[in-house]
Amino acid sequence: MSINPFELLKNFGNIQSKMAEFQQKLAGVQVSGSAGGDMVRIEINGQFEVLSVFISPEAADPANLPMLQDLIRAAMSDALYKVKEAIRTEVSGMTGGINLPPGFMGM
Repeated sequence: MSINPFELLKNFGNIQSKMAEFQQKLAGVQVSGSAGGDMVRIEINGQFEVLSVFISPEAADPANLPMLQDLIRAAMSDALYKVKEAIRTEVSGMTGGINLPPGFMGM
Protein backbone atom coordinates (compact mmCIF):
# COMPACT_ATOMS: atom_id res chain seq x y z
CA MET A 1 0.00 0.00 0.00
CA SER A 2 1.52 3.30 -1.12
CA ILE A 3 0.80 6.47 0.83
CA ASN A 4 0.85 9.75 -1.07
CA PRO A 5 2.15 12.51 1.28
CA PHE A 6 0.49 15.21 -0.83
CA GLU A 7 -2.88 13.50 -0.41
CA LEU A 8 -2.29 13.43 3.36
CA LEU A 9 -1.53 17.16 3.39
CA LYS A 10 -4.66 17.90 1.37
CA ASN A 11 -6.76 15.86 3.81
CA PHE A 12 -5.09 17.60 6.76
CA GLY A 13 -6.49 20.92 5.52
CA ASN A 14 -9.96 19.38 5.39
CA ILE A 15 -9.56 18.01 8.90
CA GLN A 16 -8.46 21.42 10.22
CA SER A 17 -11.45 23.05 8.58
CA LYS A 18 -13.85 20.47 10.03
CA MET A 19 -12.32 20.85 13.50
CA ALA A 20 -12.76 24.64 13.40
CA GLU A 21 -16.37 24.14 12.33
CA PHE A 22 -16.80 21.57 15.12
CA GLN A 23 -15.44 24.02 17.74
CA GLN A 24 -18.01 26.60 16.61
CA LYS A 25 -20.80 24.04 16.89
CA LEU A 26 -19.67 23.13 20.41
CA ALA A 27 -19.92 26.74 21.52
CA GLY A 28 -23.57 26.66 20.44
CA VAL A 29 -24.41 23.45 22.32
CA GLN A 30 -26.14 24.22 25.62
CA VAL A 31 -27.34 21.68 28.14
CA SER A 32 -28.89 21.99 31.58
CA GLY A 33 -28.13 19.58 34.40
CA SER A 34 -30.38 19.45 37.44
CA ALA A 35 -30.67 17.84 40.84
CA GLY A 36 -33.16 17.72 43.68
CA GLY A 37 -36.19 18.01 41.44
CA ASP A 38 -34.79 21.15 39.76
CA MET A 39 -33.82 22.78 43.07
CA VAL A 40 -30.36 23.20 41.53
CA ARG A 41 -29.75 23.70 37.80
CA ILE A 42 -26.48 24.30 36.00
CA GLU A 43 -26.22 25.24 32.32
CA ILE A 44 -23.01 24.57 30.41
CA ASN A 45 -21.99 24.78 26.78
CA GLY A 46 -20.18 22.29 24.58
CA GLN A 47 -16.86 23.81 25.58
CA PHE A 48 -17.57 22.89 29.22
CA GLU A 49 -18.05 26.52 30.27
CA VAL A 50 -20.61 27.14 33.01
CA LEU A 51 -23.21 29.55 31.63
CA SER A 52 -25.55 29.81 34.60
CA VAL A 53 -26.32 28.40 38.02
CA PHE A 54 -29.77 28.42 39.61
CA ILE A 55 -30.34 27.55 43.26
CA SER A 56 -33.89 27.63 44.59
CA PRO A 57 -34.41 29.34 47.95
CA GLU A 58 -35.53 26.03 49.47
CA ALA A 59 -32.12 24.51 48.71
CA ALA A 60 -30.22 27.43 50.24
CA ASP A 61 -30.82 26.51 53.88
CA PRO A 62 -27.66 27.61 55.76
CA ALA A 63 -28.29 24.84 58.29
CA ASN A 64 -27.94 22.20 55.58
CA LEU A 65 -25.00 23.27 53.41
CA PRO A 66 -23.81 19.67 52.80
CA MET A 67 -27.11 18.93 51.03
CA LEU A 68 -26.70 22.02 48.83
CA GLN A 69 -23.14 21.03 48.00
CA ASP A 70 -24.32 17.54 47.02
CA LEU A 71 -27.08 19.02 44.83
CA ILE A 72 -24.61 21.30 43.05
CA ARG A 73 -22.21 18.40 42.46
CA ALA A 74 -25.05 16.22 41.16
CA ALA A 75 -26.37 18.97 38.85
CA MET A 76 -22.88 19.57 37.46
CA SER A 77 -22.37 15.85 36.88
CA ASP A 78 -25.73 15.68 35.10
CA ALA A 79 -24.82 18.64 32.87
CA LEU A 80 -21.39 17.18 32.04
CA TYR A 81 -22.94 13.85 31.11
CA LYS A 82 -25.43 15.58 28.82
CA VAL A 83 -22.82 17.72 27.06
CA LYS A 84 -20.59 14.68 26.52
CA GLU A 85 -23.53 12.88 24.92
CA ALA A 86 -24.21 15.92 22.71
CA ILE A 87 -20.55 15.98 21.65
CA ARG A 88 -20.57 12.24 21.00
CA THR A 89 -23.62 12.70 18.76
CA GLU A 90 -21.96 15.57 16.84
CA VAL A 91 -18.71 13.65 16.37
CA SER A 92 -20.60 10.54 15.30
CA GLY A 93 -22.30 12.61 12.60
CA MET A 94 -18.94 13.94 11.42
CA THR A 95 -17.36 10.49 11.31
CA GLY A 96 -20.23 8.85 9.48
CA GLY A 97 -21.52 7.00 12.52
CA ILE A 98 -18.22 5.52 13.68
CA ASN A 99 -18.35 5.16 17.45
CA LEU A 100 -15.57 6.81 19.43
CA PRO A 101 -13.40 4.60 21.59
CA PRO A 102 -13.96 4.98 25.36
CA GLY A 103 -11.92 7.86 26.77
CA PHE A 104 -11.57 9.64 23.42
CA MET A 105 -11.68 13.44 23.95
CA GLY A 106 -12.28 12.85 27.66
CA MET A 107 -15.56 11.01 27.04
